[in-house]
Amino acid sequence: MNYSLSRFGAWAALGLLAAACSQTDVAPADVVNHLTLGNPSGAVASLASPTNYLLTKPQYSLSYNRNQGKPNWVAWHLDQADLGGAARQDDFRSDESLPSGWYQVTSSDYSGYGFDRGHNCPSADRTASEADNSATFLMSNMMPQAPQNNQQTWADLEEYCRSLVRSGNELYIICGSYGRGGTGSAGYYTTIAGGQVTVPSRCWKVVVVLPAGRDDLGRLTSSTRVIAVTTPNTIKVNPDWGGYRTSVDAIEKAAGLDLLSALPLSLQNTLEASIDKGPTN
Repeated sequence: MNYSLSRFGAWAALGLLAAACSQTDVAPADVVNHLTLGNPSGAVASLASPTNYLLTKPQYSLSYNRNQGKPNWVAWHLDQADLGGAARQDDFRSDESLPSGWYQVTSSDYSGYGFDRGHNCPSADRTASEADNSATFLMSNMMPQAPQNNQQTWADLEEYCRSLVRSGNELYIICGSYGRGGTGSAGYYTTIAGGQVTVPSRCWKVVVVLPAGRDDLGRLTSSTRVIAVTTPNTIKVNPDWGGYRTSVDAIEKAAGLDLLSALPLSLQNTLEASIDKGPTN
């Protein structure tokens, strides 16, 4: 369902083509894979779209917001092939694939404010190779996240997602943040790094669960499990992520996005209106 980012709709088709052409290290198949369920904001790889700039990588796709120094959303596909034995690289660094002249957020920009460099696409979701894991440490994949949120609530949700994969499923995941102002271990901030990075008030994730197979889009039904979660970006967050489940519709309205837009409208409406009541561990 399209909300405040509907003005980007006219860009959507161009976005996939532009991304495939402008990101020479990424094949078009990678774009299709991660954005199979849709481009949530109609992001495009165009200098005319600095607050909704599409970056496509083999490991994930994202909409980058230059004015906020963080992604609007990051989307990726997760299956058993993504989970291997590669070690955590911990090589946080600027993303040099962003357009020349844009501020390059650095790892040290987060120092002293009491917020973690919170992954959108988690490190542990990309352990098939060192290169895959390293890609998750680009600062374009980070959001300022309260430590208790990142290390407890969010970490448990991420591990639950991987447990679903290990039990025979594949997932389509979209993660992001919205709002302005969060409370970390050093107090409340609306921005960090001299205003270059916005501290969000909420972190969110949508997970579409499918048994491993082919023709993923065609296999979605009204009974497909969709987990939608939104948490406050604060040190007082409850560690139980299951208590923060909501509907996709609610996240769309709050974040101004159009999630699962590639689905037939009737199916999209059904899945987006429901609130997951499945297990959490």
